Amino acid sequence: MPNHHQPSDMETLGRTWIDTWNSRDLERVLALYDDKAEMTSDRVQALGLAESGTLRGKESLRAYWGKALALLPNLHFSLIDLFVSPDSVVVFYQNERGKKICEYLRVNADAKIVQGSANHLTH
Repeated sequence: MPNHHQPSDMETLGRTWIDTWNSRDLERVLALYDDKAEMTSDRVQALGLAESGTLRGKESLRAYWGKALALLPNLHFSLIDLFVSPDSVVVFYQNERGKKICEYLRVNADAKIVQGSANHLTH
């Protein structure tokens, strides 16, 4: 099973993901993702980038996250918990505005993120 990773590796990816976002270095964030990665979030729709809420490809992610980082100069994620499977990690965190979010990150055999989904509370 080539896409299966050790739980400790998935945990490390989740912690690295938090640390990388907190660095605010867009190229470091993008380095975690496969060139063909997909990202789904209601924030994609809110920013008018894709009606479906899903972006495909690293260049689309660069445009989205570049815009988001410019709008959120104080962006900071605080890890609450991690949930792992052989091919994914869910990063449960709180952002700088106190909002709790779960980020689902599925990886390929090279441990690059191929699919992400930001999941926000509805209330």
